[in-house]
Amino acid sequence: MLRPLFFSRHRFVGLVAMIRFRLLALLLAAVSLAGCGAAAAPCRITSAVLDIVPIVGHAAAAPTDACATAIDP
Repeated sequence: MLRPLFFSRHRFVGLVAMIRFRLLALLLAAVSLAGCGAAAAPCRITSAVLDIVPIVGHAAAAPTDACATAIDP
């Protein structure tokens, strides 16, 4: 017999609370880094990786360059 993923309502409620807490922590971290170079790092890293690709790399990296510039001018 297959058991459900959550054995009781209490576990489900605990899981939802944990997810909410993690989202709140992520949001607070993002807000505290707003305008900071660390917030633009994922855009800059992606742009650098895309820029390596021959022929189309520079064109593919342009949107992520714009993203990084918008976050951290």
